[in-house]
Amino acid sequence: MMALLANYYETVSVIIFGIGFTLLLLNRNIIKKIIGFNFMDCAIYLYLAAKGYIYGGKAPILADGVELYINPIPSGLVLTGIVVSVSVTAFLLALTVRLYYQYHTLNIEEIIELSKKEED
Repeated sequence: MMALLANYYETVSVIIFGIGFTLLLLNRNIIKKIIGFNFMDCAIYLYLAAKGYIYGGKAPILADGVELYINPIPSGLVLTGIVVSVSVTAFLLALTVRLYYQYHTLNIEEIIELSKKEED
């Protein structure tokens, strides 16, 4: 129990990832699936930021008297991931709008049934 409290950033990120994964798997609405996907992204970014931070460390700028620096690589990965995540989310939302105009529903099962009827 103490390990969970000591690593609360990691614990919170796992809980948020679980919530996003549950939303992604159990909902039939496309918008809710996109929200679940974004929850999972945010949980991964929180985890990377928590692992990359060093308590008592300073920004990675050379200065006199500073012996402990924070690793800048996880921060760069998080920023890159955010840019990719925003791009993927924009694409998914544009695709969702197009599907809604085509089928007048956001339920994936109904879209599959309607697309099969169009093929016949």
